[in-house]
Amino acid sequence: MSTTTHAPPLATAGPRWRDRRTRTTVSLALALLVVVAVAVAGTLATGPAAVTDLAQRHQPPSLDHLFGTDAYGRDLFRRTLVGLRLSLVVGTVAALMSGAIALVLALVATVGGRWASAAVNWLVDLFLALPHLVLLILLAFALGGGTQAVILAVGLTHWPRLTRVLVSKARETTGADYVALSRSLGHSRTHVARHHLAPHLVPHFSVGVVLMFPHAILHEAALSFLGLGIDPGQPAIGILLSDSMRSLSAGHWWLAALPGLALLVIVKLIDRIGEDLRLLVDPRSAQL
Repeated sequence: MSTTTHAPPLATAGPRWRDRRTRTTVSLALALLVVVAVAVAGTLATGPAAVTDLAQRHQPPSLDHLFGTDAYGRDLFRRTLVGLRLSLVVGTVAALMSGAIALVLALVATVGGRWASAAVNWLVDLFLALPHLVLLILLAFALGGGTQAVILAVGLTHWPRLTRVLVSKARETTGADYVALSRSLGHSRTHVARHHLAPHLVPHFSVGVVLMFPHAILHEAALSFLGLGIDPGQPAIGILLSDSMRSLSAGHWWLAALPGLALLVIVKLIDRIGEDLRLLVDPRSAQL
């Protein structure tokens, strides 16, 4: 009588997960490297980006000027790098602000009792029901425009979806035995939130902030395009796109196409960073 043996299904799961984790880590590192390089290059290009040369105005893309020049002969590639750096700074501050709001509200909704949970849910539903871009414009206008106004407007409006995710994760944690034991020992709600819930939410908070980053950058560019964002004297991407509208009819296509394409590439890279972080943080990815 012959017997057949079957390898356990998890025999290859380990190497497969390690390969997937390695690929994800390499992808994450490369995307981070590109984003950091853009930020550093934008910092170094701040001075040269403001140099004017009227003899070189409206030059098409070439080896001397990769993105061409604008109406004042300024190198558009350097100005785009500076604009991307500004977008990264604004996106970082605004995303961290929204993430902090989401984390605090999630903890309040989880440990604050029924009324606190109802209040947070109502607040989330209210912000999600409002037209997002209209709310951004109204806030930026009410705050007087400028860099600080756009950071506040973006930071105060991007937290609702992340709040829902964090509330869901926090409620899963409250059902754990160690949380019940902590409560039975007489620990306060603040102690439970700080020592048990917050550490569990940090990975989800980090992924949520990174995934929020592309939306913050795009909305900053939209507000700058409308004249309510970054100060007009700064070469923000939205301002570059707004200025290009005056020259498109003359055939100067590079003034809008190339900065816009660079913005989309950066947004896609940051979105990829968020997705890679989510795969590394989520243990269920090991089963994929």
